[in-house]
Amino acid sequence: MLRKTLAVLYTALLISANPGGAAADPAALRDGDMKKLAIHSAPVPLADVTLADAIDAPRSLSEFHGKWVVLNFWATWCAPCRHEMPSLDRLQAAMPDLAVLPVATGRNALPGIEKFFAEAEIANLPILRDPKSELARSAGVLGLPVTLILNPEGQEVARLIGDAEWDSESAKAVLAAFAAGG
Repeated sequence: MLRKTLAVLYTALLISANPGGAAADPAALRDGDMKKLAIHSAPVPLADVTLADAIDAPRSLSEFHGKWVVLNFWATWCAPCRHEMPSLDRLQAAMPDLAVLPVATGRNALPGIEKFFAEAEIANLPILRDPKSELARSAGVLGLPVTLILNPEGQEVARLIGDAEWDSESAKAVLAAFAAGG
């Protein structure tokens, strides 16, 4: 297990240290929770549905075009969602060039989201809401949590159903490989 972890870490370091070098295949780097990550053979368009932020201002996924995005659908009542949120927060801190976007889908009262973020010490993630589940429905999200990886054009390139440790070495290596053009 230690050898496998070191190999994943070494690969991630190689990718980030040699951005002009050959990109690693993200699929080959999947380990642990990342084995659940389904990588699409071709990018899938995603609807640009209007979301709401913590002050009810309209937000759009197109604001994040040009960046790799980890788009996580969650809800305050979803135990696996609540469990994985701190790892998403740590991922954003560890990989600031990514946009890690948790989207509370469905009925999630803003005070409940704010309370959870405070209790879980979520400091690096925005509050985004999809109150009518329009984005979730358009993306074919049938249960929670679901996380989509979006390329800089805003297209879905991978999907993970269920919770994961998003700050694991495997997750960071996979995301670094995507960003490097893998």
